[in-house]
Amino acid sequence: MTGTSPPLEGRTALVTGAASGIGAAITRRLAADGATVRAVDLDPAGLEKLVETVAAERSARPGTGSVEPVVCDLSDTTAVDALPAAVDVLVNNAGRQHVAPLHEFDPAIFSQILTIMLETPFRLIRAALPTMYERGWGRIINISSAHGLRASPFKSAYVTAKHGLEGLSKVAALEGAAHGVTSNCINPAYVRTPLVEAQIADQARAHGIDPGEVVEQIMLTPVAVKRLIEPDEVAELAAVLYGPASASITGTSLSQDGGWTAR
Repeated sequence: MTGTSPPLEGRTALVTGAASGIGAAITRRLAADGATVRAVDLDPAGLEKLVETVAAERSARPGTGSVEPVVCDLSDTTAVDALPAAVDVLVNNAGRQHVAPLHEFDPAIFSQILTIMLETPFRLIRAALPTMYERGWGRIINISSAHGLRASPFKSAYVTAKHGLEGLSKVAALEGAAHGVTSNCINPAYVRTPLVEAQIADQARAHGIDPGEVVEQIMLTPVAVKRLIEPDEVAELAAVLYGPASASITGTSLSQDGGWTAR
């Protein structure tokens, strides 16, 4: 777009779980659109690599925004409340997975997953809204999942957190509409990320199959498009939700699930 300003020039964003996978892809996309991105993650090495990547892209393409790395444990609510939340775009992406039958599921892990994936988004939305309201513009993008719309066995905490995130997102949409603030969920199926790769062994153990069979027999069985989704695809959909067509897209869940929820 020669001769035009990047769409997010002068805007600030915050992305959780930014060091890899979907979070890193969305951070790079936001920066490409001119935003200053506060990239939040527990992994300092991953954040450093992300900063270097965006810096290289900025050298190659003037107008690209920048990344400010923020190391934070999102299971620590005190640390979450200390994050700089005066942002224009908030992307709640961070998550973790644990695969176990309900009767064997560790309550401490259940609680931690809900803190990271539901309470932390609530706290960040709560903190971001006053600035968004004051500016009359804000975009909240919640990375949910097909598991925000459907359930699978052995994932009680993850499914519970994603279903809760769906409701939280809708409440933020209804309250924010009069102030120029939108809130939406993106609902991908399995994305090629470290989170997905790390759970293959757990899935194999829970289902009693070989790890090499997990992708084909478990992850791709419910979808019509028989492949994993790439993180950049999710980032492109996120760009729609903060871009020029986004003003009337709110309170919705955009399925990017290869046809999973069509069944």
